[in-house]
Amino acid sequence: MTEEKVGQEQLIICGGCNAKIGAGYLSEILADLPKPAERDENLLVGFDSADDASVYKISDDVALIQSVDFFPTMVSDPYLFGRIAATNALSDIYAMGGEVFTALNIVMFPEEKNLNILKKILEGGADAVHEAGATLSGGHSINATTPKYGLSVSGKVHPDKIIRNDTAEVGDALILTKPLGVGIVTTAYSVSETTESAFQQAVKAMTTLNKYAADIMKNFTVHSCTDITGFGLLGHLNEMLHDQFSAEIKVKDVPFIPEAYECAREFLVTAGGQKNRNYLEDKVVFDFDDYALEEIFYDPQTSGGLLISVPQAEADQLVKALNQSDKIDAQLIGHVVEKRDKAIYIS
Repeated sequence: MTEEKVGQEQLIICGGCNAKIGAGYLSEILADLPKPAERDENLLVGFDSADDASVYKISDDVALIQSVDFFPTMVSDPYLFGRIAATNALSDIYAMGGEVFTALNIVMFPEEKNLNILKKILEGGADAVHEAGATLSGGHSINATTPKYGLSVSGKVHPDKIIRNDTAEVGDALILTKPLGVGIVTTAYSVSETTESAFQQAVKAMTTLNKYAADIMKNFTVHSCTDITGFGLLGHLNEMLHDQFSAEIKVKDVPFIPEAYECAREFLVTAGGQKNRNYLEDKVVFDFDDYALEEIFYDPQTSGGLLISVPQAEADQLVKALNQSDKIDAQLIGHVVEKRDKAIYIS
């Protein structure tokens, strides 16, 4: 954890999606939660799955998507932190094929700290929400020892057009819309161990709304989709496979920030990445011996890209359509295959 100055203002660097509770811990907790006597038939997606948000049917034509996301700071600039946190919180709606219409601020902030910092955080969040074409309609704040910020987000989708994160099919191509390595780069930058250029590449990725990719993917036969955040590419891909399939990934096709690799070689890695490794290492086969490259696959992403599962016949067209936008750098990284001994094979 470090502390940096922006003018006369300070934010503590301590998290982003790296602060997420590990997947193994969460699955154990959720399994023990009491279940309702009868499931509400209008709850189309709930916490009994590992999906990105909940979906509740309002009418034959409209389902409500609800999601919430917040975390501690991972950059020192308050405005940038607010924008990243809000961009990240909006992504769950896009991953499920929905449109965002309202958002509520979630704020934890120390009362004794300069409130101008909080103002700038909220300005960054508001700008992301407005770019999404949504309405910021209120929020809730509490006094806390360190700043945390995010959004509770509401979206809508037709009940027949919900895109889940666990409905991939054998033969599907897997497309990733943002480079990996964001967690490693922001951590290294906070202790002055990587370049401004690498940091700006991470910033571009973290502040790009997944709305742009989602709007394009809706024109294709998307079988499954998720956004890549704290569990890293491998954690979220493992959820997509949901113990029914396996995946084969080609390392040469996976986009990542080049300096993230150099940082990982110097063991500038994240605690979240180590949690992901501990949980997933018996599910993954790496057909190479390169610790740094492995770390990029385990790296928790803050406001990462979409991982889209589509029929192979449409994959090249989708990649081409995505890359016509200067906001997206999409790559076909692998395929869903019949279930094998392990969940994910990377060569």
